[in-house]
Amino acid sequence: MLSPQEIDELTAFMHELADAAAKVTLPHFREGIDVDHKEGRHAFDPVTAADRDAEAAIRRLIETRYPSHGILGEEHGKAAGSSHHLWVIDPIDGTRSFICGVPLWGTLVALNDGKRPVIGMMDQPFTRERFIGRPGGTTLSTPHGTAVLKTSGCKTLADAKLGNTDAGMFREDGEKAAFRELSSKVRLRRFGGDCYFYCLLAAGTIDLVAETALEAYDIQALIPIIENAGGIVTDWKGGDPQAGGQVVAAATPELHKAALEILSQA
Repeated sequence: MLSPQEIDELTAFMHELADAAAKVTLPHFREGIDVDHKEGRHAFDPVTAADRDAEAAIRRLIETRYPSHGILGEEHGKAAGSSHHLWVIDPIDGTRSFICGVPLWGTLVALNDGKRPVIGMMDQPFTRERFIGRPGGTTLSTPHGTAVLKTSGCKTLADAKLGNTDAGMFREDGEKAAFRELSSKVRLRRFGGDCYFYCLLAAGTIDLVAETALEAYDIQALIPIIENAGGIVTDWKGGDPQAGGQVVAAATPELHKAALEILSQA
């Protein structure tokens, strides 16, 4: 387990990583940038120089400061380390939003201790919002100061505000049916949020997020942010979500249970 001193040190380092990534990403945002397509499971899976170069900047700092640590990144793959510690990076989560000029993207960085992500950060440099979850709490830092976050007290689907990046991510019939049923029971639905919606769940303005087809680098940084704000995040069966796949995050145990009753049938 990480000591309180180590957690403080690693959290301070997270800020350095966010600043380094922002120096790469911000000059490209809303300025026009060439977009490539990554061959894979999506009809259009965009990647830009900002994605690649921001991850490279983060990796260089980690390799210099913590050479024994492993690194897993979306753009440059996995580098094994000699310790159990693993940094999990998505330099721009929400590249589709990024290339459209929509500020609902963010840089995700998690520090996994070999069992679970312990510290997680989401940095949105354009809006100057930085979310960090660590043992003891989740904070949001802005130019106006730093606030401690707490999830809402929403306990029922009928009162819940549901976030999702894109309903098109549900490709299997069972997933489509489950998400359709869940959506029909909530008060409000919003789409297009990527990592930002998970952070708003930690902040108490969204109550529920349900998604599928996530990768480890899409979710690991968000787990400490949600859990240390009082929320719950699991897969659709109630299990460990850190590998990605089907993920549901909720503000309260009661809301999480109600969502699982539907999603676990997929």
